[in-house]
Amino acid sequence: MQRKTRSLLEELEALGANRDTKHVIESRAHNVITSAINLLELINRNYSPEKAELLEKKLLSAIKGKD
Repeated sequence: MQRKTRSLLEELEALGANRDTKHVIESRAHNVITSAINLLELINRNYSPEKAELLEKKLLSAIKGKD
């Protein structure tokens, strides 16, 4: 008798189908916010205060405008 094995992709798809949508949204939001904070900190370390402020405004504007 040959045993059927599932691919990793099939396993991940099955796992994803069982996840709670609220948890997925919360997890993704947390990751996006953490990444944005890290990006702003990186910008502040590598640019002048004036340039960093301009880049921060552009980032926030892009998020608000969904650009």
